[in-house]
Amino acid sequence: MFVLTPARLAVLRAVADTLLPAGPDPAALPPGSALIDMGKLAATIQAQSMGAQAEFGQLLDLLDKPLLSLTWLGPLRPFGALAPAQREQLLQSWATSRLPVLRKGFHALRQLCMFLYYGDSPASGAPNPAWASLGYPGPTPTDAPVAAPRPLRPLAPTTDTTYDCDVLVIGSGAGGGVVAGELAQAGHDVLVLEKGPYFHGADFTQREADMLGRLYDGRGSLLTQDGGVGLLAGSCLGGGTTVNWAGAFRTPDYILEEWAREHEAPHFTTPAFGRSLDAVAAALSVNTDYPRHNGQNQALRDGSARLGQATRLIPRNEKGLSDSDHHFAGLGYSSLGDAHGIKQGTLNTYLATAFAHGARLLPDTWVERVTSAAGRATGAEAVHTPMGGLPVRITVRAKRVVVAGGALQTPALLLRSGLRHPHLGQHLHLHPTVVVAAKYPQLMHPWHGPSMSIVNDNFARLHGSNFGAKLETPPTHPGLMSMVLPWLSGQQHRDLLADAAYLGSFIVLTRDRDGGRVRLDKHGALLIDYELSAHDRASMLAGVRGAAEIHVAAGAHTVYLPHGTLPTLRAEKGVLQNPDVLNQLPHLSWKPGRFGLFSAHQMSTCRLGGRAATHPVRPTGETVEMQGLYVADGSAFPACSGVNPMLTIMALAHYTAQGLK
Repeated sequence: MFVLTPARLAVLRAVADTLLPAGPDPAALPPGSALIDMGKLAATIQAQSMGAQAEFGQLLDLLDKPLLSLTWLGPLRPFGALAPAQREQLLQSWATSRLPVLRKGFHALRQLCMFLYYGDSPASGAPNPAWASLGYPGPTPTDAPVAAPRPLRPLAPTTDTTYDCDVLVIGSGAGGGVVAGELAQAGHDVLVLEKGPYFHGADFTQREADMLGRLYDGRGSLLTQDGGVGLLAGSCLGGGTTVNWAGAFRTPDYILEEWAREHEAPHFTTPAFGRSLDAVAAALSVNTDYPRHNGQNQALRDGSARLGQATRLIPRNEKGLSDSDHHFAGLGYSSLGDAHGIKQGTLNTYLATAFAHGARLLPDTWVERVTSAAGRATGAEAVHTPMGGLPVRITVRAKRVVVAGGALQTPALLLRSGLRHPHLGQHLHLHPTVVVAAKYPQLMHPWHGPSMSIVNDNFARLHGSNFGAKLETPPTHPGLMSMVLPWLSGQQHRDLLADAAYLGSFIVLTRDRDGGRVRLDKHGALLIDYELSAHDRASMLAGVRGAAEIHVAAGAHTVYLPHGTLPTLRAEKGVLQNPDVLNQLPHLSWKPGRFGLFSAHQMSTCRLGGRAATHPVRPTGETVEMQGLYVADGSAFPACSGVNPMLTIMALAHYTAQGLK
C-alpha cells in the first residue's frame, strides 16, 4: 500500500506550490500546500489498485532524486532543490513529454492537487479561502434537508454472518435497485449487497472533495491504465442514480433497432421492452416541467437557435420542484447527491419499494466472488466494513444471483468468480467526453441550476451512421472545473480560474464505436484499458467544432478548446476572429495525456445478445457460463446507448426482472 513518507510529503508540497503558487494576497490565495489536505490526497491514492499505488510512489521517489534531471535536461538536483521557475519548467516539460509515463505522472499530480485545492473545504463548514477569487459562493444552505431518521434501515452485522435468500442482488443503482424493487414486490426474499455507503438528507454536504471521496468508485479518481481517461462511477446506495445529473433519456429507436439487428436481441424492439421503459420513467417521475435553465444551458439553446440547429429539453427525474432560487441553486449539486429528496433515483423509488416489501440491504460490502456448484450460482462471499468498525466476513446462500455493479466492477467480479468467456470484459464503451468552455460578458454562475436541461443532437449521427456526439452541459464546481481547464503555468491557470463565474461549458459526449477492456491485476483488482480510436476522435472533434461555434453564436468572446496546449478562439459580436485555430485542431497531437478526456458512462463489458460465442450474457440476462447468474446493468448493453444511460439500464433491469419473476 502507498505510504506517504516524510520525503514524499515534502515532494508533494513542492509540486503543489509549483502548480498553485500563492496569489498577490497569500491570505486570500495561499499556495497549494497550504490548502491541500495531504491526508485526503494519500487516501485517494490508496483507493487505487496496488499497481497504481506503486507507480505513484515511484513517481514521487523519482522527483526526490538528482537523476530527475534526465527527464528534462535540467540541473542535477531533486525537485525540492530546484528554483521555483525551474520546477515549473520541469512540470511543463512533463506535460508535453514524448514519454507517456511522464505525461501520465504530470496529469495525475495536476488533477489531484487542483481538485483538492479548489474542491475541498474545512471540516468546520467554513468556505474554502480560494472560492472568493472564483466568485463561487460555496454550497447552498441545506436548511430543509430530507427529514431524519433514514427511511431505509440496513443490516448491521458485527460478526461473521451467513444470510439465506431467494435472490442476491449485487449493486443497488439503476440496475440492481430496479431488480430488487421488482422482485421484492413480487414476493421474493431479496438481499442487496452494495459496495458503497448509505447517505441520506443532510449527509449530502454538497462539498466536492467530501462527496466524490465517499460516493464514487476510487474516491472519484479512477483512471485508465495510460492515465488518458478519468472515470466517474457512483459507488453508494443508489449507485449512479444517486450522483448522476438527473438526465433521463429514453433509448433512441435507432439504437434499439441496431441492438436488435446486430446482436440478435429482438426483444429491444418489442412492446414488452417499451413497457419497461414506460414503467421506469413513471416510477422516476420523469418530466420536462422544470421552470428555469442556468446560464450555460441557455447559451446552448440560444447559440444553437442562432445557427439554425434544433435543441430539445432533457427529461429529468425530479419532482416537487418550485421556481425558488433555493431549489434552482440546489439542482446544480445533483452530481454530489441530493439533500432534499427532489431527484428520484433508486434510493427514493425502487429501493424504498424493496425495503417496504421485506428486502434486506447491506451497504459498505465488497463482494469478492460469486460462489457456484455444478455450474450453477449458489451465492457469494463478501466483506462488510462499517464506518469506524472492523471488517466482518459475509457469506450468502441464494437461489439466484443478479450482478449489477456497473460496467467496471461487474466484469471484474465475474472474472474473480472464475468466468472465462473470451468477450467478458471486452467492448468497454465510455461515451468519451471533453469540455469546451467559453467566457461570456455576463455572469454565468455555472454551478447553479439544472446541470443539464438542454441537448443538441445535430451531431449525433454523422455521415449517415449511428455514431457521433451529443452536446450537453456539465455540473461545474471549482474542483472539477480546475481539473478540466488546461494548466500551462501557475499564473495562467490562476488567471483562467479567476473568470470562473463568467465561464459556460458544453460537453461533447461521443458515442464511441471502438471500445477498450476491463481486466484484473494479479491481486484481482480492476484495470481499465482504453484509447480513443481515430474514428471516435473524428466524431469528438466534429462535436468540438460544433460546440465552439455555438458558444460564439451565443455571445461568448473567448472559447477554450479542449487540448493541453489550450488553443483559444476570439470572437466579436458573434463572429469568430481566428478560425484557423479551429481548423488546425485535428492536426494537433491527441495522444493520451495531451488532452482531458472523461467518462461518466461505462457500458457493454458483459454484452448481451443471441450469439453465445461472442456475447457473455443471453437475452434473458443469464450468463452463458453459469446458470442462475444474471447481469442487469449497463455492462449488458450490446453496445453503448448513445444517450445518458440511466433510463436504458433501468428498463433493461425491469425487463430482466419480469423474466426472473
